[in-house]
Amino acid sequence: MNKLLILSNQEQTYLSLIAQAELNNLEITNNPAQANIVLADPPRLVEHLDTLPHLQWVQSTFAGIDALTDPKLRRDYQLTNIKGIFGQLIAEYVLGYTISHYRNFDQYRHQQNNKHWEQQPYPTLLGKRMVILGTGSIGSYLANVVNTLGIQTIGVNRTGIPPVDSPFDVTFHNSELPRALEMADIVVSTLPNTKDTNSILNKKSLSHCKQALLFNVGRGEALDVDGLLYALQNDCIEHAFLDVFIKEPISQQSPFWDHPNITVTPHVAAVSFPEQAFEIFAENYQRWQQGFALINPIDFEKGY
Repeated sequence: MNKLLILSNQEQTYLSLIAQAELNNLEITNNPAQANIVLADPPRLVEHLDTLPHLQWVQSTFAGIDALTDPKLRRDYQLTNIKGIFGQLIAEYVLGYTISHYRNFDQYRHQQNNKHWEQQPYPTLLGKRMVILGTGSIGSYLANVVNTLGIQTIGVNRTGIPPVDSPFDVTFHNSELPRALEMADIVVSTLPNTKDTNSILNKKSLSHCKQALLFNVGRGEALDVDGLLYALQNDCIEHAFLDVFIKEPISQQSPFWDHPNITVTPHVAAVSFPEQAFEIFAENYQRWQQGFALINPIDFEKGY
């Protein structure tokens, strides 16, 4: 009998979903010493890792597993995460703010409040170029969506090789990022947190932008704060939409709060809906039972 420990802020929802699914040979336990499987929000699991002597598999309820990849933490178990469900939400976030920005929606609200009638000039999205850092499931989904609006998409990844059935017009290697950014009207980082992506968007790379919009919806570590402020000051970046940060929530002293050309959102671009996360867990559990390879395995060394 497999023993499952749930460590999540959505524990009650997961308990209900498990009861409805009637997964064979699975018993819920509240005792870490008994559990061999854990369904967890990664930050919640960290403090319990050393209390799980029989741990074999962890199903993360998040896409991001940064909290569990610290080299100081144990790695003697199989870790899987959530993929394939965030592309739609990320696309909604990026397109929502992009359209609002270019079509002056905030300005029209201000004008309405002041009973002021004035048409503002605006560009079309047709023909604009979006550079997407990260060509995995999220980046590729976003590219497919914006392609339908006539936006040209440029991918940047660690190999320079386009993904299978690539939606990108061209794909660059990470080392060619400056070349890609020179072409960008919109920049979107969907990158995971790895040693290769840490501060990849910095003063040097961002200086190649020409009044681009910048979105960070991947990991906060990809963006260097001083580099961003420099890019904004020098009109390399027109506006930055930031949803992820190295430390959350950001401090009250952060320069982001009051900057007129920065929009801060509290890590809401793509949340893990329990029902979707559970579908992946249930499929993986069936694979576990049958001895098949699990989907969405994490390489601890790569960090994704």
